[in-house]
Amino acid sequence: MGNINQAPTGLKLSEFEDKSLLILDDDDPFRNRLARAMEKKGFLVKEAKSIKEGLKIAENTPTSFALIDLRLEDGSGLDVVKALHKSNKDSRIVMLTGYGNLPTAVAAVKAGAMDYIAKPVDADDVEAALLASPESKAKPPENPMSADRVKWEHIHRVFELCNRNVSETARRLKMHRRTLQRILSKRSPK
Repeated sequence: MGNINQAPTGLKLSEFEDKSLLILDDDDPFRNRLARAMEKKGFLVKEAKSIKEGLKIAENTPTSFALIDLRLEDGSGLDVVKALHKSNKDSRIVMLTGYGNLPTAVAAVKAGAMDYIAKPVDADDVEAALLASPESKAKPPENPMSADRVKWEHIHRVFELCNRNVSETARRLKMHRRTLQRILSKRSPK
């Protein structure tokens, strides 16, 4: 993704007394990699991979910052957003998802999130979103994924979640099996 962390109206981490950050995502390699990168940027990271773990942190030791995946194996990250916002009204929460859509973004903001970003993201994107000034709108990414690429990513994610079963994937995506096979046989669009 593009380098969007150069927002002139953004805040600096040094301006915050509490630098605790909850990263809630069930993708272990992604979460671990992002946690290490955010620690290098100065955040004190707490990791969780389930709604249960996230709610426990939100209720017992609420963080000032949070990056919460929307869809987790055991439920919706919106539940953790609500709990964290209830425990700490000043927490700066960013929703993260591979399934970006407007109704979900609205629900995330109503629940207490300040921003909503779609995967894939890097540490610079996350830092920019967490430290964005509340009055300013986030800058759009320099090189966003094309609509074709987003569609391709979504189809391949569902395919992997269906254990690479073409018939099951086609049924869930409500498309013809042969159409799906043609899409899967092509390279990813730019």
